[in-house]
Amino acid sequence: MNLPMKADVVICGGAVMGSAVAYFLKELGFDGSVLVIERDSTYAQSSTALSASGIRQQFSSPLNVKISQFGAGFIKGAKDRWGVDLNLRENGYLYLANTPEGAQVLRENHEVQVGEVADTVLMDRATLAEKFPHLRLDDILLGAHGQSNEGWFDGVGLMQGLRTGGYIQDEVVGIDLEKGKVSSVKLASGRAVECGVFVNAAGPRAALVAGMAGIDIPVEPRKRTNFLFDCMEAPVGGLPLMIDPTGVWCRPEGGHFLTGCVPADDPFVAFDDFEPRHAEFEEIIWPALAARSKNFEAIKLIRFWSGHYAYNTLDQNAVIGPHPDIPNFLFANGFSGHGLQQAPAVGRALAEWVCHGEYRSLDFSPLGYERITTNTPLLEHCII
Repeated sequence: MNLPMKADVVICGGAVMGSAVAYFLKELGFDGSVLVIERDSTYAQSSTALSASGIRQQFSSPLNVKISQFGAGFIKGAKDRWGVDLNLRENGYLYLANTPEGAQVLRENHEVQVGEVADTVLMDRATLAEKFPHLRLDDILLGAHGQSNEGWFDGVGLMQGLRTGGYIQDEVVGIDLEKGKVSSVKLASGRAVECGVFVNAAGPRAALVAGMAGIDIPVEPRKRTNFLFDCMEAPVGGLPLMIDPTGVWCRPEGGHFLTGCVPADDPFVAFDDFEPRHAEFEEIIWPALAARSKNFEAIKLIRFWSGHYAYNTLDQNAVIGPHPDIPNFLFANGFSGHGLQQAPAVGRALAEWVCHGEYRSLDFSPLGYERITTNTPLLEHCII
């Protein structure tokens, strides 16, 4: 196709986040031109495609709770909106704490969640044993469970539903500034596109793209490996996504189970490094699961894959909105593993900023770039 030489909005990254921005620009009636530039139209190595596709309200900040509440409603409305069921399984997340300090974090987080009318409950050991009889709970002091609007869904289906027109396969390799604003972007194909607004939705490559405009952002790719396994004697019932105190998580996936863990060693990885960390299953995950449930003592690995978190090393929270000195450079970066569920609200917020010069639905200013310049973290304590 012939590449437009001008676009009112250029979005770098066409997976779920970039698609959400483009979608909501259309929803808000934006009458300018929108161009989405995606380096890999197969999305095979995108964080969206390789995600475990979860959504939860169990966050430690009120804004993150509100963001995912909108996401849950948006996902549930997909059938009426697009005629597509995104297959949300509202089994919830179950956080377990085995220390007084961990239990106190769950209590404090629960206060925040209840303050935002999230349907989460705290459970003592006896209640947990009654509801989840397959678990060994001798060491557990407290659990927190999301009873609705939490679970997992078809993440690729969400991305496909959000896609509008104006996508091209190419790669942003340069950004030109003029009078303190982005004036154009250079592409790997050799072309250039003049733009009015530039949106960085480049996922794990966010810092690479920001650097083209002379901007530093503490976002880097961190590898996460997912493992699918079968049980000789699987636990039954509407099981949640369980987060063990070890950092190992596990949830049902059809007739099998999906699991992963927070790596013991979690370094920056190369953008093209998707080699699974095979040892995590036998050295970290299986021992933790077997200790937590007799049903997980005899399990068989079926398949595995790795994806990348776009990890914000400052505070594991997203960076959203305009750069303070380059006002037409907008961030949608650093989601640290919860970008898929936050995409609808972030897309709406940035579309509001483009159309109206302000946020109108949710105030995203606490997640703005200013905290990066002052090195003032807005810590999110509920990271998996």
